[in-house]
Amino acid sequence: MITQNQKNTITTYLFFLFLLMSFAGHSQTPVNLKCEHLVNPLGIDVQEPRLSWQLSGNKNNVYQTAYQIEIATDSIALSKGKTTIWNTGKVISSDILISYKGEFLKSFTTYFWRVKVWDQNDKTQISKIQRFETAMMQSSDWKGSWISDSHDINYKPAPYFRKEISTAKTIKSARVYVTAGGLYEFYVNGKKVGNRMLDPMFTKFDSRNLYATLDITSQLQKGKNAFGILLGNGWYNHQSTAVWKFDKTIWRNRPRCLVNIRITYSDNTTETIVTDETWKTADSTVIFNSIYTGEHYDARKEISNWNKPDFDDSNWKKSTIVKAPSSNLVSQQLHPIQITAQLKPTKINRVNDTLTVFSFPRNIAGTVRFSIKNAASGTIFRIKHAERLYQNGMVDLSNIDLHYRPTDNSDPFQTDIFIAKGNADESFSPKFNYKGFQFVEVTSSKPFKLNEDCLLALEMHSDVPSVGKIKTSNEVFNKIWEATNSSYLANLFGYPTDCPQREKNGWTGDAQTNVETGLYNFDGITIYEKWLADHQDEQQPDGGISNIVPNPGAFGYEFATGPDWTSSIAIIPWKIYEFYGDSSLLNKMYPNIKKYVDLIDKKYPTGITDWGLGDWVPVKSQSSKPLTSTMYYYADALILVKTAKLLGKTSDAEKYFKLAAKIKTAFNQQFFNPSTNLYASGTQTELSGPLYWGLVPDEFKQKVADNLYKKVQETNFHLDVGLLGTKSLLNALSENGYADAAYKIASQEDFPSWGYWIKNGATTLYENWPLHVEKNDASLNHIMFGEIGAWMYKGLGGIFPDENAPGFKHIILKPNFANGLDFFESEHISPYGKIVSNWKRENKNILYKVVVPPNSNASFYLGKNSTFTCNSKDINVTNEGIYKVIQLKSGSYSFKITEE
Repeated sequence: MITQNQKNTITTYLFFLFLLMSFAGHSQTPVNLKCEHLVNPLGIDVQEPRLSWQLSGNKNNVYQTAYQIEIATDSIALSKGKTTIWNTGKVISSDILISYKGEFLKSFTTYFWRVKVWDQNDKTQISKIQRFETAMMQSSDWKGSWISDSHDINYKPAPYFRKEISTAKTIKSARVYVTAGGLYEFYVNGKKVGNRMLDPMFTKFDSRNLYATLDITSQLQKGKNAFGILLGNGWYNHQSTAVWKFDKTIWRNRPRCLVNIRITYSDNTTETIVTDETWKTADSTVIFNSIYTGEHYDARKEISNWNKPDFDDSNWKKSTIVKAPSSNLVSQQLHPIQITAQLKPTKINRVNDTLTVFSFPRNIAGTVRFSIKNAASGTIFRIKHAERLYQNGMVDLSNIDLHYRPTDNSDPFQTDIFIAKGNADESFSPKFNYKGFQFVEVTSSKPFKLNEDCLLALEMHSDVPSVGKIKTSNEVFNKIWEATNSSYLANLFGYPTDCPQREKNGWTGDAQTNVETGLYNFDGITIYEKWLADHQDEQQPDGGISNIVPNPGAFGYEFATGPDWTSSIAIIPWKIYEFYGDSSLLNKMYPNIKKYVDLIDKKYPTGITDWGLGDWVPVKSQSSKPLTSTMYYYADALILVKTAKLLGKTSDAEKYFKLAAKIKTAFNQQFFNPSTNLYASGTQTELSGPLYWGLVPDEFKQKVADNLYKKVQETNFHLDVGLLGTKSLLNALSENGYADAAYKIASQEDFPSWGYWIKNGATTLYENWPLHVEKNDASLNHIMFGEIGAWMYKGLGGIFPDENAPGFKHIILKPNFANGLDFFESEHISPYGKIVSNWKRENKNILYKVVVPPNSNASFYLGKNSTFTCNSKDINVTNEGIYKVIQLKSGSYSFKITEE
C-alpha cells in the first residue's frame, strides 16, 4: 500500500518531470555543432576551421542575440569554463557560422569546444562539448616514403603490403594517416579499418592527393601488431580502354601509398611507423581491378593471415621507394563513400544449370556480395551487371557499353570474375569497383545451383545526410522525387557524376544544372567544396575548364567547355553561399571565376558567345546554342558582380556590372523580337531560359511568360526541352503566374515526361526521354534531367533562400497551391533548422502550415486578393506588387486561406 509520503514524493517527481519536459521543449540550447560542416571531424588541416551550430526549441520568436565560443585541449577543464586555446567572449551577433581566429592550431591535437548563446530574453544556454582533431598542419609533418611494388603500369594483380611491430607500452590512442595513388584498404591485425569504400576520393593526382585520418586505437593491442594494405588502381592506373582515354592520363602509374601510423602511449610518448622499404609486398587475390569495368578475384591465391601478427613473410619482397604523385597532400574532409543499403533479389531466373539471372527491386550504384558453398575448385563465375533485360531474360548491356573500347576479351564490361577455391563457404565482394545495375547475370564454368542467398546488391555512394522531404497526394509524383534522389546519390562518388556505369564522369553541365536538387535534399557542401578544388586543379592557364572534372584522360577540352556547361565554376559556389550562408568557397573560387569570365570576354568581345554544347538531348525542338551559351555567360558575369560586392572588391564589381549589362543588351538585341515578344524561334527553352536567368526586360517579362504558356499549350503541357531547358522551364512558369501549367508538365504520365518513366518501371531518371533509342546510347540512371527534384521545393513548397540573408537566415516563402494536388508537404533542414511548408485543400480553402526555425525569419508571399486567417497575431502584413507579404518570426504558423 502506497503511503501519503510516497504519494507526495511521486506527485512532486511528476511535477518536476513535467517542468523539465516543458523546459526541454522550449529550450534554445545550441545543438548540431559542426566543425568544417562535419560532426567531430578527425584530421582537419586548416588553420581557421569553420564552427557552426543551431538553436533547438519550438517556441515562437526565438533568436540568438549573442554567442561565446570556448575552445580548450582539456574537456574537463572546458566543462569548468577554463579555456586555454580560444575564448571569443560575449559577441553580440545572431551569426551561427564562425571561423576560428585563435592561436595557431598544432598538428595531431584534439580540441574540445562548446558554444554559449544568449536568447531574446538574455537567457543563456550552453551546448554539449564537441571536438575536432588536427592532422598534418604542415607538409613537414609527413614522415617516411611513398612505396609500391616493382611492377609496371600494365601488371594486373593488386599488391599487398604488410608491416609488423611490437609495442611494450600501453597504448592510449592511435591514428593512421593514409594516402594513395589509386585506392586502398587498410587493415590492422586482420581486420579492415572503418567502413569507407573507394578511398581516397578521385582528384587530379599530379596536382593534389587526399589523405584520410583513421582511428585505430581499439584495433591495436599491447605486444605484436600487424598492418596491412591492399592497393587498387582506381582512376590512377586505368588499365581499361574507352573512348574517354582514361588510360592515357599523364599521371598514370603503378598504385602507391604513403602511410604514417602515429601511436600515443599512456605515458604520452609517441611513436610513428611509416612506409619505407621494410614493408613487405606480394601479389594479392585481386588479379585485376578496374573502377570502370570490374574486378577479378582468384580465391585459390588467398594467403591466410597475411595481415595478422606472426605471419611468415620471408618469401615476400621488399617494397620499392617511389615518387609521390604530387607534393600537395590535403586532408579528405568530406562524407565518405559507404555501403548504405543491402538489397535482396526479388526474382531469380535459373535459365540452366550454369546461368542464373537475379533481379533487384531498384536500379542502384554499387556492387554485390557473392556467397557460395561447396563449389569445385577452379570454377569460374562471371557476374555481369546491367540495367535492363533482353526479352529472353538475359541481361542487356547495349545501352551502356557504347563507349567501351576493349582491346581483348579479358576485361568484360560491368563484369566481375570470381574463381572458386573450393572451400565449404566462400564470399566475394569487389573492393575497388562499382557499377550501375538492377539485374545481375551469373554464369559458371561448371554446373552450379545458385539461390537467393548467393547474391546481395550493395548500394554505395557518398553518404551525405538527408536534409529534405517531399510528400504529395500524387503517388507517381512522389516516385519521381524518390527516383530523382536515387539518381543523384547513385552519381555521387566524391564528385558528382553523370551515370554510374558507362562513364562515371564528372560532367560539369549535369552537376551545375542539378546542384539545387542536391542541396535541397542532401547536406552536400563537403562534396562540392572538394569538387570545386578539382576545378581549380583543372583550370587551364588561359582560364578554360575541362567539361569533365576531374579529367582522367586526354578527353575533355575539345568541346562542351563553354559557359552552358562549365558555369559550374561560378554557379555552384554561389548556390553553396545561398544555401549555407558560407562565403568561404566563393572567396576561394573568386580568382578562378574571374579568370573564366575574362576568357569568354576575350574570345567573344561582342557579349554574344556560341561556345558550348547547347540544350543537350532535347525531346524534339532544337534551341539556339548562341542563346543558351550567352544566357549562362550572363549568369556567370552576374555572379562575379555579386561576389565582388560581397568581398569588398568595388572596382571589380563596377567592371563586371558593365560587362553583365553589355551582355544583357547584346542578348536582347540579338535574340528578342519586341513585336512578337519571342526569343529566337520561340522554343520552350528559348523562352524559359531568359525568364529564369533574368535577361528579359521587366516591361516584357509577363508577355514573354504568356508566350511560354502558349508554347506549352501547343504540346498539351508536355516537355519539349533538353538539359538546359529542364532547368528553366518549370521555374519560369511557376515564378511568372503559371504554376498550374508547370505542375501539369511535371506530373504528366505519358511520353515525354518523368512520370512516363515511372509508369514504365523506372526507379531512377533516364538519359533520354524515350524508353529505347535507336543507338541504345541511353543510361537508365542519369541525374541530367533532375531539376524537377529542386523545383518541387521551389515551385510548390515555395521555399527559397534569400541571397541578401543567405543560409535561410531569411526564408522566402512563395508556395503555389497547384490544381491537381490535394496536399503537398515539404521540409528542408537548413543551417538554422527545419523549414516546413505544407498545404492541403479543405473544401474551398487552403490550410497552410509553416515552420520557421529558431534564429531565422520568413516572408510569406500570398496573392493580394486572397484572404486568410492565422493562428498567430504576431505577424506583420504589407503589400508588394501583386502580393501580400506576411512577415513571420521563428515558430509554427497555421493559415486558412481563401484563394482569389
